[in-house]
Amino acid sequence: MEEMQKIREQLVKHLKGGEAFMAVEKMLDKISFEKLGEKPSGLPYSFYSLFYHMWYAQQDILEYCKAEDYKESNWPKDYWPQNEAPDTEAQWKELQQAFFDNRKELSSFLLDSKNQLLLPVRTGTDHTLLREVLLVIEHNAYHTGQLLVVLRELGLYAE
Repeated sequence: MEEMQKIREQLVKHLKGGEAFMAVEKMLDKISFEKLGEKPSGLPYSFYSLFYHMWYAQQDILEYCKAEDYKESNWPKDYWPQNEAPDTEAQWKELQQAFFDNRKELSSFLLDSKNQLLLPVRTGTDHTLLREVLLVIEHNAYHTGQLLVVLRELGLYAE
């Protein structure tokens, strides 16, 4: 049982990011509200649209793991924002808070030993909690790399 708890704790570390790449929190500190909607160098997305997408997918997977009455979202429409930037700074702050609140909730769900890592998360599927958490980790890592590219192209990060 102790080994399984160590695995859960390691997965939470990877959910938070920063193990092999820059943590999202550090990237958020590097971009101004005014630059959120810029699509540099012909890229098809802005910093905001990528971050929104990360939040939405993470929220959707959390709901998928927890809800008995999960309703599938419409891909790709629901997973990407309609606008390249938020209308207000308050909306931007709310989105950031929602991302971190969802990540914390997913971490707590993962750490709860009542939630079996290797059993299906819902009836009628073979998707385990382990699979879903790895999916969030992989998805966020992929898009975190894209966030860094956007920051570099905007001249906001050079290393």
